[in-house]
Amino acid sequence: MPLRVLIMPDKFKGTLSAREAAEAIARGWRQARPHDSLEVLPMSDGGDGFGELMGGLLDATPQSVKTVDAAHRPCRATWWWEAKTKTAIVESARIIGLAMLPPGKFHPSDLDTFGLGEVLRAAERKGAKQILIGIGGSATNDGGFGLARGLGWEFLDRAGRSIDRWTRLAELASLRPPLPQRGARVIVAVDVQNVLLGVRGATRVYGPQKGIKPSQLAEAERNLRRLAQAVARTRRSVSRETARHRQPGSGAAGGLGFGLLAFCGARLQSGFALFARHAQLRQKLRAADLVLTGEGCIDDSSAMGKGVGALARQCRASGVPCIGLAGKVLRSGETNSIFDQTHALTDLTAEEAAKARPSFWLARLAARTGSAWPPV
Repeated sequence: MPLRVLIMPDKFKGTLSAREAAEAIARGWRQARPHDSLEVLPMSDGGDGFGELMGGLLDATPQSVKTVDAAHRPCRATWWWEAKTKTAIVESARIIGLAMLPPGKFHPSDLDTFGLGEVLRAAERKGAKQILIGIGGSATNDGGFGLARGLGWEFLDRAGRSIDRWTRLAELASLRPPLPQRGARVIVAVDVQNVLLGVRGATRVYGPQKGIKPSQLAEAERNLRRLAQAVARTRRSVSRETARHRQPGSGAAGGLGFGLLAFCGARLQSGFALFARHAQLRQKLRAADLVLTGEGCIDDSSAMGKGVGALARQCRASGVPCIGLAGKVLRSGETNSIFDQTHALTDLTAEEAAKARPSFWLARLAARTGSAWPPV
């Protein structure tokens, strides 16, 4: 019998956007099951693609502003504006994202979040009452230091001299906030629950992925610790709640989660939960007979807060079968417990071949999966 199928993948990082992945899956599924009714809903849990996808859900209009990328190279950044509710949508990966930089040319010590400040300023000049910002995919590890400078905060050493690089934060003695302004409410979409400091913190978990060498980790950690200490000593309104650096998600995007908490009074939220609410996912699941999702690699981390795993859990709770398609699948008890099936491009071809033609092979994988559904 024809099925109502919800196709809801995340990006296949480095190869396919969420939309491209969704279209490939739909194309392959139609080949195998042409009578099924398909709804395509590419998702983002806060990283690459967040702005366009959330903007589409809210019927927001693209805007642009001149700023700089993580290496302070001039760029024009796109953000989105929904006038009725005065909501701005910002995707930090489009401004300070790792994918915006030439591979291997810059070290994280040369990068910061400064350019993001101008985009938030542009949203406030437009009259934003609310800013939704996805922070995944960053190239930075500065704890939001650059963002704060971009918003007018000053960082001073013991001699009262300005600190303009996050690698000098060990010298930080005091912070000087900008003049009070009526700011927009900032909601941050995070895709991980790491805190700022420690073994599971921003530097030690994600720093090596961005180019921080093992011998440099301790120094980078000291800089962010000094930043957290200085924030804690600054005016009470900045740190009136539980220490910001201990909040889950404060370590997201090289500590940008912490920076938004400390310098913008932001609220952190699961990126998937934010997307799911605006997409009216519960209603869509009630109408679906089957859900197809996917990402570059399905493994234990998929089940630990990522959008694909969160979707699979919600499907399980709703009694809707969920199939995960990925470039690679590292099967475990955890992934087996939330997905009804998982399939990988590497089941069909070699990894390098899959990366060379990801759309083609993902469509082939979806067609093969559709031909065998439902299982006997």
